[in-house]
Amino acid sequence: MSILILIFVLLLVIGLPIAFVLGGTSLFYFFFLSKVPMEMIGQKLYAGIDNFVLLAIPFFILAGELMNRSKITDALIEFSRILVGKIPGALAQVNIVASVFFAGITGAGVADTAALGSILIPAMTKEGYTPEYSAAVTCTSSVIGPIIPPSIVMIIYATCTGESVGALFAAGFIPGLMIALALMIMCFYYAIKQHHPRRTEKLTAKFVVTTLRKSTVALLCPIILIVGIFSGYFTPTEAAAIACLYAIVAGMFILKTLTLKDIWESLKISVVSGSVILLLISMAALFAQVLSIERVPAAIATGILAFTQNKYVFLLIMNGVLLIAGMLLDAGVNVMLIAPILLPVAIRLGITPLHFALVLLVNLNIGLVTPPMGVCLFAAAPIARVSFEKVAKASLPFIAAEFVALLIMTYVPELILFVPRLLGYL
Repeated sequence: MSILILIFVLLLVIGLPIAFVLGGTSLFYFFFLSKVPMEMIGQKLYAGIDNFVLLAIPFFILAGELMNRSKITDALIEFSRILVGKIPGALAQVNIVASVFFAGITGAGVADTAALGSILIPAMTKEGYTPEYSAAVTCTSSVIGPIIPPSIVMIIYATCTGESVGALFAAGFIPGLMIALALMIMCFYYAIKQHHPRRTEKLTAKFVVTTLRKSTVALLCPIILIVGIFSGYFTPTEAAAIACLYAIVAGMFILKTLTLKDIWESLKISVVSGSVILLLISMAALFAQVLSIERVPAAIATGILAFTQNKYVFLLIMNGVLLIAGMLLDAGVNVMLIAPILLPVAIRLGITPLHFALVLLVNLNIGLVTPPMGVCLFAAAPIARVSFEKVAKASLPFIAAEFVALLIMTYVPELILFVPRLLGYL
């Protein structure tokens, strides 16, 4: 294992994509350190992605692309402006609320940062917010995207642990709203302290009606998906395909803002993005096999249980470990590697698997904005035209607020379990 850790770190340091770091380390193990038949490599790579549920990933990516190109993002922003535009720090509050609505369409944090950031960061800067503050609000609110369903990382978690996708989706609502509330409180504090503007003009009835009509088209999509999944009319994978169909119909025939060229470009992006994620999952499955052969999960579980058998201490340690892991690796990779190791320990300590799942997922999604590897920070910095370091520094208070929300849901499990219990998943 010491040799494998050295190979892993070396490949990471020289700049290989994380999928090839996992694959390269695994191949080194199988070629030089193991007597496992080589045929198993291909079988494991294929088995890692041989799951019907994973088809939902490229479909949800495609649905998000189609929605964004249909200018539905603009309608969601205007709808959010109606709701919270008069609160101090209006545009920052709009940014967060728009992320809540956009989360029901894409299920990916980086997509949220790119789509909303391209509109709201310049708008916030124009109203007097600093570019780094605008970028910080945008990227930290993007964490909500993979928490409120649908969520790509939840699908990955369900694949590697066997948890119900519907149960995970149901459990994500309250945690996502808690993150949003924590960020809105921070924006309110900064608005009072730094005298940020709020909306003063009155909205005309015509503007409100027009905005509600446009935003209804956008909001119907997540409503159809959520009702369909929770009522059992279709699976999450079928829901993702229906979301694509809805996006095309809404964009081409209702809003009339989507062209055939937009559909073709969306298809190309979803194919590339979906392939990258599936390659990552496949390589992570192979690496997980290496860990399993070397009995690493069992050793870690034994070590944790020898250190503490108090579930509250375990949850605190877990959050610390996940915080560090989220700083270094992609959320999907961390889910594939860490969840199967820690889940059996959590169950032995009496922690509800669904509670454990959401604590893990929320923590790792916060990793999207924690330096040095926060991908949303990298996405927001060029839009704001400021350095990565400035955006990272401005994001720290908001990240702290998200961790406060995380700790509350960690030690008050009913906040996570209430909706799944209400819908009959528990």
